[in-house]
Amino acid sequence: MNKDFSAAERLRYGRHFSLSGVGISGQAKLRAARVLVVGAGGLGCPALLYLAAAGVGTIGIVDADRVSSSNLQRQILYGEGQLGQLKVEAARARLQELNPLVRIELFPTNLSRTNALDILADYDIVLDGTDNFPTRYLINDACVLADKVCVYGSVFRFEGQLSVFNALLPDGSRGPNYRDLYPSPPQAGQVPSCAQDGILGVLPGIIGTRQASEVLKLLLGIGDPLSGKLLLYDALSGQERLIRFPKRTNYRIDTLIDYELFCGLPAQESLPTIDATSLSRMLHQEEAIQLLDVRTASEFARGKIAAALLFPLAQLEQQAPPLNKEETVVVYCQSGKRSARAVALLQAYGFQRVFHLEGGISAYTAKEE
Repeated sequence: MNKDFSAAERLRYGRHFSLSGVGISGQAKLRAARVLVVGAGGLGCPALLYLAAAGVGTIGIVDADRVSSSNLQRQILYGEGQLGQLKVEAARARLQELNPLVRIELFPTNLSRTNALDILADYDIVLDGTDNFPTRYLINDACVLADKVCVYGSVFRFEGQLSVFNALLPDGSRGPNYRDLYPSPPQAGQVPSCAQDGILGVLPGIIGTRQASEVLKLLLGIGDPLSGKLLLYDALSGQERLIRFPKRTNYRIDTLIDYELFCGLPAQESLPTIDATSLSRMLHQEEAIQLLDVRTASEFARGKIAAALLFPLAQLEQQAPPLNKEETVVVYCQSGKRSARAVALLQAYGFQRVFHLEGGISAYTAKEE
């Protein structure tokens, strides 16, 4: 491992060089490391900033989304000038400004069972900054199959979680993973999203920064990583709890599966979709379409598309909406996840021409801006 550092590097990383446990050899480990961050949102933004600032040599970013106004409350890599840009490209520009010595690799796509193993292959550690259960199980299983460590974080309202999965233990075995903590996902729709119930803007910063801290500990081989331990943080009380969980032996991960189906959601590739550009064109040409908003009333009050009918997903699961089943229906939510579920429900109710808006109102708003 190359331990030669330029004068510029010695100046930049001077506080690390003088820190016991890091020093020159530790900084060389960071420079040689490759870390993949999946999700450049609330958790990924602070983690990326501190990993780049610390001098992690190569950082990969996986995210297909574009920056929207609703992101700016908590996703601190972006500003007004980046609205509509791909998050991975906006993130790279900011990170290279922060530390031009770091290499940034971009994957402007959604992680899937067809690409996950190929994308993970060249990285040492994976940081999970995602916000949905199918992708969390996908990342976990891919890390297990590829022998990668996963640093997990999640946030909701005023609470956050943090853990390290599939860590390499001193005896050569692997520590517990996400399935040891959560063997099965919650029922679809049971856990509201941050778009539905909100999120304290600073909370992803707290958890995302601590994810970066766990990554640095693992790369440096120092401290006690959160393997087999789940840290629970309550922002309202400022209190933390540490829950220990064992490795289970009653299951095997042999292949990547259909995670949408596993989590009780319809497979995205089988659903009829419409993108923001096409919807915008249809509305401007005043084509005969019915718009259905399946978000909550509070989300609807903050903004909607044209003359949309509010019919929250929870209500849709109980009854059909008062729409013409023979005419085209376009369903949307905040990002496209709830609307995918809504399309399956509407099809079951007998609607023939129903589409869900790819990327939700976030994508549409970015297009219109």
